[in-house]
Amino acid sequence: RGVQAHRLCPPRGAGSSLEPEERSMEPPAVPEEEEEEEGAVPLSMAPGPVGCQLFGYVGIEAVLDQMKIKTMKTGFEFNIMVVGQSGLGKSTMVNTLFKSKVSRKSSQPGQEERIPKTVQLQSITHVIEEKGVKMKLTVTDTPGFGDQINNENCWDPIIKYINEQYERYLREEILITRKRKIPDTRVHGCVYFVPPTGHWLRPLDLEFMRRLSKIVNVVPVIAKADTLTLEERAEFKQRIQENLKTHAISVYPQEDFDQDSEDRALNDRIREKIPFAVVGADQEHQVNGKRVLGRKTKWGIIEVENPAHCEFPLLQDLLIRSHLQDLKDITHNVHYESYRVRRLNESNQLG
Repeated sequence: RGVQAHRLCPPRGAGSSLEPEERSMEPPAVPEEEEEEEGAVPLSMAPGPVGCQLFGYVGIEAVLDQMKIKTMKTGFEFNIMVVGQSGLGKSTMVNTLFKSKVSRKSSQPGQEERIPKTVQLQSITHVIEEKGVKMKLTVTDTPGFGDQINNENCWDPIIKYINEQYERYLREEILITRKRKIPDTRVHGCVYFVPPTGHWLRPLDLEFMRRLSKIVNVVPVIAKADTLTLEERAEFKQRIQENLKTHAISVYPQEDFDQDSEDRALNDRIREKIPFAVVGADQEHQVNGKRVLGRKTKWGIIEVENPAHCEFPLLQDLLIRSHLQDLKDITHNVHYESYRVRRLNESNQLG
């Protein structure tokens, strides 16, 4: 320390007004020019060796097992919303996704279904378990959406519901004494059912996805794709992709949120297939000695889980097997974060 102070002290006669007897007891400040010349790096900022070779087994990989055990004990939550006109098979599709009766149908067989005058939201929560992993699944249906003659602002109740779940989570988060685990009712994914018209997207479809894609992960699908031929389905998908690109509508998975080249390559293959042409069925049939989920017609059986028949397996992989955690992460880090910042800014302005 003394050597450094002596070296940095300006020599006598060099134009300095500070004499050695009047030197301060504070540690001398190092000029920026000398730091750059000498290339001195503080110990806290010194880079360490990358990929350090260990001399023996430490057990770092056991962290993954610890996380798995903890997740299996506590379980996790997943909230999905289905939006579309009546009769497009939303409830059947959700039951097919999770292979259980998690979404009840709006009417019983033999009874006439009454279309609600306004959009109503119905949420059903189930706890499903597979191989020891528990998932609290909440399915939100939107009966009445797009069923009226005048569908102006029919998306307002849906936007209000999504924001209410963000607000509920925010109120729990800003409490002085917070819960150890905040109940998560935020919508992680919204599956939008496009009618299989074979033409272009309707103004209702475009306006809904334009508004909702800013606050939630929207995954568009072509409902009841078995009503279209393969050629009609390919042309319809191409037109929908052109519509989304023309109107700058970013559906999930969004290009802006790809983290690395591997994610981008995987998501590019998914984006080429969107919207998925899906077929839902909750009944099993016998095909070549095997029990398969499918729809029985006069000309054969449409196998739901056969990629040659429909793209339901791609939707199932996206929502559950490959991107479920990513849906939750983007909801928390992007959509909820933007809502939180906006609400706190509003509170500061009012204050």
